[in-house]
Amino acid sequence: MMTEKQNQTNGEIVPTQLIIKRAVEVICGKWRLSIIHLLRNETLRYGEIKRLIPGISEKVLVHELKQLVELGMLEKKSYGEIPPRVEYTLTEKGRTVVPVIDLLEEVGQAFL
Repeated sequence: MMTEKQNQTNGEIVPTQLIIKRAVEVICGKWRLSIIHLLRNETLRYGEIKRLIPGISEKVLVHELKQLVELGMLEKKSYGEIPPRVEYTLTEKGRTVVPVIDLLEEVGQAFL
């Protein structure tokens, strides 16, 4: 049985299966949840994020940050300084993922 929900943005009725599929597309990826988790309580610069996620390549980090900004989950603030300074902050939209991360942490603990 497929259930449906009303889209909060435009009032359109959307099947729950499509809503879940979109959510997985947004948070999917090896590093996205780690980036969101790091930014849940603070604004960080690019170099700080890179340092706090060992094993992520520069190319992948740049790509993931760009994608998260385009999705509206992160806000990027660039300062006109030399050397360049860029800060990333979680948006309200991005904060909707934090409870999911908390649940995933509980599930992970249960399987350790």
